[in-house]
Amino acid sequence: MTCVPPGSGWPGDPARPDTPVAHDAAEVAELARTSGTLAELTARQSVCRACPRLVDWREEVAAVKRRAFTGETYWGRPIAGWGEEKPGILIVGLAPAAHGGNRTGRIFTGDRSGDWLFASLYRTGLAAQETSVHAGDGQRLIGTRMVAAVRCAPPANKPDPAERAACSPWLTEEIAMVAGSVRVVVALGGFAWQAVWPALREAGYDLPRPRPAFGHGAEVEISRDGVPAYLLGCYHPSQQNTFTGRVTTGMLDAVFTRANTLRKL
Repeated sequence: MTCVPPGSGWPGDPARPDTPVAHDAAEVAELARTSGTLAELTARQSVCRACPRLVDWREEVAAVKRRAFTGETYWGRPIAGWGEEKPGILIVGLAPAAHGGNRTGRIFTGDRSGDWLFASLYRTGLAAQETSVHAGDGQRLIGTRMVAAVRCAPPANKPDPAERAACSPWLTEEIAMVAGSVRVVVALGGFAWQAVWPALREAGYDLPRPRPAFGHGAEVEISRDGVPAYLLGCYHPSQQNTFTGRVTTGMLDAVFTRANTLRKL
């Protein structure tokens, strides 16, 4: 099986068999714009087929699988936003991992990056459990929501510019829908920092010019309709970063502790 059919009973599947499917960038923009609720938006995200290269890759990975997961069914679809509907904190990553989110059906779930991330969120009071291994494992975010700038797992973890552009309306609309409660946006990695900037602007945020440089612990005040919010930078908890010590547990905890403080102001 190359992907889980919508509405088949996968835990947390937001879609139904009749959920409309985007087949190109124009349809993404239209389906995002006309989503009346967050639930409708995430359902449409989860069945998108707008980028042929990404569709082929995510489904090939789901069919071939990694040896360690040969007995598992892979999700093999785009990863929708996940977490609270009225979050104080929005965490933005670049894209799901081929054998992480693409396998488990939840962003940052089932891979080592997610192990580091959720452990930090748990320590800082933003997740109910220390681990996130699969959709339906009982994990829940506290005052927080997670999204990816690109919703499908890309080859070599590198979506191309056209794929980022095609996917951006999903991100923009989701940011706009949760903006009323969000006080902190955390960008995990430089690519997420770059991707979220235009999405924030299109979602109605006032942003400083020029765009501040990304860095771990970078903090930028932004606002929407006169309500202040903050954009924080955080190094991505990738294996390369955690193995080399570029990211430590203390560094992650410091960012999310700060985010937790800012959301309560």
